[in-house]
Amino acid sequence: MKLGFFDDYRLGVVKGDVIVDVTDELDAIPRLEPQHLMQGLIADFGTYRARLEARVASEPGKPLADVRLQPPLPRPGNIVCMASNYMEYGLRTERPPLNAFAKPASCIIGDGDTIELPDVPATVFEGEAEIAVVFGRRASQVSQDDAMDCVFGYTNFIDGSARGLGPDRNIYFMMKSRDTFGPLGPFIVTADEIADPQNLSVRLWNNGELRQDYNTEDMAYPIRACIEWLTSIHSVGPGDILAMGTNHSGLHAFADGDRIEMETEGLGRLTVHVSDPLKRTWTRETHLHRMQQGFTGMRNLHATQLTGKYSKDQG
Repeated sequence: MKLGFFDDYRLGVVKGDVIVDVTDELDAIPRLEPQHLMQGLIADFGTYRARLEARVASEPGKPLADVRLQPPLPRPGNIVCMASNYMEYGLRTERPPLNAFAKPASCIIGDGDTIELPDVPATVFEGEAEIAVVFGRRASQVSQDDAMDCVFGYTNFIDGSARGLGPDRNIYFMMKSRDTFGPLGPFIVTADEIADPQNLSVRLWNNGELRQDYNTEDMAYPIRACIEWLTSIHSVGPGDILAMGTNHSGLHAFADGDRIEMETEGLGRLTVHVSDPLKRTWTRETHLHRMQQGFTGMRNLHATQLTGKYSKDQG
């Protein structure tokens, strides 16, 4: 089942190219905001599933083209992102240590929304196409054998980055925590619809040009291992998110006016825009292109700023 919010945060189930409003079937779920409604449905999905399926079978729904999609999880309690969790198709010869960082709920935007590039001296702004796990229940100290039982579903996630900001020992907070730096959606797809989450194509296009194209089989640590590790540190709850990292080869500069489309096999396509009031420009090489030119080290793989505030020609 594909679940999502639309228009004024009505909750819907997607069938084909339409979405069926099922909000009225969920009146018993207490909520003060949309996140509570989706969270409550996830936590008690077994109670509601047959009712939702019956509603979907009996209603024609609205064409997706005629509604305004919203992020399916507007304010998750936890957004945890795995760091350096891909082997880069052999470019990385040893598995990196398990590592992650957190992003705030204020980073979340949805389909059709805009990533806003802030006025900060980042060397480059990038976005990483990732598959994200949506947890279905409260869990702590989960073993790998039981890890997938915690998974409610999956969604697309773009991890925005303002690279080159310090301090060196705490780069993730400055780089990853910006408002709008977490596009999510367009739907949550329940786990039963994804036969093998470790064998899914993940792709990202910038203005129609394919830039990221990899498979989740390249993860250094599979989903079950990451869940075991994460829940050994802190508990997770229904509607929390674990983004699984990315293959960095296709990373490149995001700039004003870009149209970014991301699609994971089976999860639909997430489309967002990029706005930069400063109108800065960068070269458009990917990390892989820079490596092929002989550059080494993560910071040297970033695209070069060409014009605008903070560029070298501006001092």
